[in-house]
Amino acid sequence: MHQSGHSIVRYSVGNCSLGALVVAASERGVCAVFLGDQPDALVRELLHRFAPAALIRDDAALAHTVGRVVELVEAPSSEFGLPLDERGTQFQQRVWQALRTIPAGTMASYGDVAAWIGAPGAVRAVAGACAANPIAVATPCHRVVRADGSLSGYHWGAARKRALLEREAAA
Repeated sequence: MHQSGHSIVRYSVGNCSLGALVVAASERGVCAVFLGDQPDALVRELLHRFAPAALIRDDAALAHTVGRVVELVEAPSSEFGLPLDERGTQFQQRVWQALRTIPAGTMASYGDVAAWIGAPGAVRAVAGACAANPIAVATPCHRVVRADGSLSGYHWGAARKRALLEREAAA
């Protein structure tokens, strides 16, 4: 999915206990947090997602932001507290806003989220919006599970989703 409206996106590559991470920000705020095994693959995904923006690696400018993301991964009860630049459809933005109301250590079903945004029949669309979420951890799509409580897919891997939820439950 291509995102438009970003003329310059600065990014940084880092590491946390869950593997590699890439954090990107526009002039308006954090626009991407990707988690994975291979930093190069995450950067390629970033290039694809934000084409045709100019992507500039800027580790120094994003050091504080990367630090905040790592804190969210390692100590999930903390608040992110930085501006976000979430570009998506109106529906996706409503879902992402609802996700940020789910407290650390708790989970919600896709149906719960659909009901919260006033679209109880849109469970599959909510799942799609969760899958399209570009800002892992800060917009906590990992807190959304199936109605029976089982873990569903997670763009960054089921093991990472499980680890995030276990850390939040322990905190």
